Amino acid sequence: MDEDIDSELDREIEPGLSEQYRKASPWPLFVALGFVLSEVGVILGFFSVTVVGILLFGGTVGAILQESGYIGQSWRAMVSIGALFGLLGVAVVVAWGETLAVGGLLDPANGFAYRGFAVAIAGVLLAAVGTTVRVAGRQPV
Repeated sequence: MDEDIDSELDREIEPGLSEQYRKASPWPLFVALGFVLSEVGVILGFFSVTVVGILLFGGTVGAILQESGYIGQSWRAMVSIGALFGLLGVAVVVAWGETLAVGGLLDPANGFAYRGFAVAIAGVLLAAVGTTVRVAGRQPV
């Protein structure tokens, strides 16, 4: 009888959406926030906001995919998303960049090249974070 009361209390402590899904995930909020930040950064030309938004977006997409069971480890998704953003940013820089010098790419007056460089840097950083998560997660032999 005491066990029944304990299990009933445990169910009340962890409320959820239904018996099948016991908890709500926090990740969709951060995915949306990362997406919005990255878009605001790209549209308004804020380098740091673009980078932070893409890092938040890519990291939380990896986490939500792992939590939902689509992938086993989030680092692969982070590296893949980072590589895609990196390639997209490089393509924009090559297509619209007048100069490939880093000083010229960091000048907001360059418009598309400046924004593409921010996306490329964010992609490289996201891939580096994913690789670091992979290396840090290894167990000693």
